[in-house]
This record gives sequence, structure tokens and C-alpha cells, in this order.
Amino acid sequence: MQRHARPDKPSRLFDRGAEWDALSAFVSRPLPHAMLGIVSGRRRMGKTYLLRALVEQCGGFYFGATAGTEAESLRQFSAALAEHQGSPVPFTFATWDDAISYLFGLAVPGRGDSPFLVVIDEFPYLAKVAPELPSLIQRVIDRFQVDESGMRLLLCGSATSVMGGLLASTAPLRGRAQLELVVRPFGYRAAADFWGVADEPALAARLHAVVGGTPAYRRQFLADDVPAALEDFDDWVCRTVLSPFSPLFREARYLLAEEADIRDTALYHSVLAAVAQGNTTRGGIAGYIGRKSVDISHPLNVLEDSHLLARESDIFRAGKSRYRTIEPLINFYEAVMRPAWARLESGQAAEVWGQSAERFAAQVAGPHFEAVCREYVLGPGRSLLSTSLGEVGSGVVADPKGRRQIEIDVAVVEPGSGASRSAVALLGEVKWGTVMGMNHLERLGRARDLLAGRGMDTARCGLACFSAVGFSDALRAEAEGGGVLLIGLDELYGRAMPTALLP
Repeated sequence: MQRHARPDKPSRLFDRGAEWDALSAFVSRPLPHAMLGIVSGRRRMGKTYLLRALVEQCGGFYFGATAGTEAESLRQFSAALAEHQGSPVPFTFATWDDAISYLFGLAVPGRGDSPFLVVIDEFPYLAKVAPELPSLIQRVIDRFQVDESGMRLLLCGSATSVMGGLLASTAPLRGRAQLELVVRPFGYRAAADFWGVADEPALAARLHAVVGGTPAYRRQFLADDVPAALEDFDDWVCRTVLSPFSPLFREARYLLAEEADIRDTALYHSVLAAVAQGNTTRGGIAGYIGRKSVDISHPLNVLEDSHLLARESDIFRAGKSRYRTIEPLINFYEAVMRPAWARLESGQAAEVWGQSAERFAAQVAGPHFEAVCREYVLGPGRSLLSTSLGEVGSGVVADPKGRRQIEIDVAVVEPGSGASRSAVALLGEVKWGTVMGMNHLERLGRARDLLAGRGMDTARCGLACFSAVGFSDALRAEAEGGGVLLIGLDELYGRAMPTALLP
């Protein structure tokens, strides 16, 4: 098979450069055998928009499945394939076996030297009514990964647990895929550009803490209703997310209901509410909802598989971990909306929001800002470190003498190997609504000393203060001497460079 030029990403497709490169490489690879790709991600991420653009650029067959019976789904697939082939009459396939065999027959040698791209979108709908489909695809893939074929089959779906299961353990398609792509929300900087608020970081940070980086929320859900300025943010929250007439009002509930493995949504909402209230350990979550720790293993695993909850290991304490809600809108719902749901349904958005400032700062914006700062260190902030980037995370350093625990919001640790010790490259503290001063820097310095006492290499460990509202004059003066990073919203959003570089 000849090598073909990769298709150019359409100008209308915002961001998604890495995803487009992966998909176009998959389609264009001159392998004379069938290839399978799995594309997943929660709803509203723009997967369909991305894959339709790929089909338009490359040619091929796109089929979007809908919820229906097996017979209806097979009939819809047959009609779409007949239309693609230019047949004046619909195809009639008796079984999915016949349909899949015919589909792969279109990509055999002699039908053209170009790869044949096929996208089956919302594949979980088909797999639910025709559970034999993965096995049928496995059988024909196995055949045409030996015989010549130009097939490039992409299976896409929004039920992340179902899509992940296609390649897991003893699943029929295990080991058959050459691409596994998860389409995730935009990063915080890309989201600010997408919403057109990158020039106002204070607004961008608040907006991202509520709606995150989900593309559909701006255009499809809110018809481009974007807060005009920071002063408009409160009104925007009330007329969109907190309004019972807005599609975003019930979106957090729908995100849970759409996951195939979630049955008792009340239990899952309780787990998410526990995390939103600051109960981030397994024991804390269990205690909040009145269950034993062992009884919440399944909901925690399902929420992780659904990319709604993340378990993050303590970077300094082996075996310790905390949970964090990944989707900002769900965290906002659990912290602000769910406790006042009846009042919001009755149209009291302004009153509820006016009474939620402290809760929003402590349970929504603050934790979210910590995650954004870690994302910064993983991305643009990598250049600030004098060493190669190690593991980025957070953790707790015990201070027995002070009888306290020092929480480190942003840490970079390089694991040791052989005779070398683990090295701490960065310790950082994050504050959403506090002007940071020398006391914060001293606490970080104390943590560095404690880690050195535990045998970790801290010789090149820099200290960093992240604040959304600024730094004291004394702290700024200290930072001018080097070794200390001061990172505010302007630095996070690329509008300014940090005060100092690490040695």
C-alpha cells in the first residue's frame, strides 16, 4: 500500500492538534493490513465533530448509532452503508455477521490502493443490543491482519467504561487495536482561548472552575453566552448554570445517568458530594455517606473508570491517596447546587449564589486552582525546573516537632534509581483567595528540611508560591534573590513570566 499524505486539520477545528495527528497517522499509515482504533471520552467533548471532520478530509464511511433494537440498528446501518456505496436500494443484511463481512470486503485489494476509513460512532448502543459485535469484529480483524486489507476501523463511544472494556482483560478485541485515543476536555489555557477570555485571567480561572474545558458548553448549550467581563461573572452564573431554564442546570445529573455501569445514582451523588465537602480519603468518603470503606469500592472504581473521579497518590507517603472530582461542573453541582436544589428550581438563583461565595471559594475554586497549578507545572512550567521533570503531585509532610502536617499542593519528585536517592525538585503551596507572605514560604522551607531529614535529596529543591490574588512585598523581595517562584494568574495564563527562575 502506498504512503498517502496526512490530511490537514480543518481550520474550524479548535485545538485538538495532538488528537488530529494521532488520527491522521492512523488513517495514513501504509500498512497493508486492517487496523483498529478505539476513540472514547465523555459526552460533549467533540468526538463526533472531530471524527466527522476526519471522514470529510479522508473520505470513508461514517455511521452514528442510536439507541434502538437490534433489528432497527442493523436496518439503519444497512441503509447508511447502501447510501455510501451509491446503491439505489437499501442493503438487506440478515445478521451483523453479514454486515461486518460485507464492510470489510470493501477494503480488500482491488478496491483501490487508499486506506478505507470507517467510523462507527456511539458503538456502545450497538454492543448493547448485539453483544456479539466485538467478537465478530475480532474474527474479521484477525483475518485481515494476515490477509491484505486497507480497512481503518474506528469505534467511538461516550460510555467510557464500556469503551475501556473493549480492550480489557479477556475482551475479544484485547490486543487488536493500533490506536486507543481518549478525547479529554481542553486544558485550562486552551479553554480560556476557546471562551475568548484569555486576556482576563481572573475571569478565565473562575469560568474554568465552573464549566471546565468541555467544548459543547459554550456553543451548543449556551449559544455563545460568555461573561463579558469579570464584573459579569456573577450574573452569568445565575442566568446559565443556576437557571432552571438552562441546559447546564441538570447537566451534572445527566453526566452520571449516562454511564452504563451506574445504577444507583443517589449513591454516586453521595460519593461525589463527600469529595466536594473535603472528604477526599476512602475512609472520609465512607464516613460521610454512612457506609463501610469496603462497601464503596465499586462506586469509586466506576467513577474512576468514567473519568469523573481521580485517585491521586500522596507523593510523599506510600499507600496513601486522595480522591478528586475531575469534572468541574459536577463538583460545582455537588458543592453549590445540590444543597439548594429546591430553591434553585423555584428561581432563587441570585439569592443562592449570593450566599455561596465562601463555599465556592473553599470547595470549588480553591481545589480546582490547585489542580490547575499542577497542570501548569506539567506543561508550561516545566521549563522553570533545572532538572528533568519527575512525578508531579501533592502530598503531606509530617512535622512531629511542630505537631502538624504540612500540606504540599504542588510537588515534583524524581524517583531514585540504584544507589541514588529520590530527589525533590519543587515544593509549592497554592492559595486561591489569600495574599501569600513569608509565613507560607517558611512553611515550605520547613517541609524541605523535614524531607531532607528523611533521606531525600533536596539540594536542588526550589520553592514556589501560587496565588490567585497576589503576594506580599516581603515575599516579592525574597523572591528577587532567586530560588523562589511566585506564580500568579498572569503567569499561569502566559501573560507574564514568573518572578524568578529556580537554580
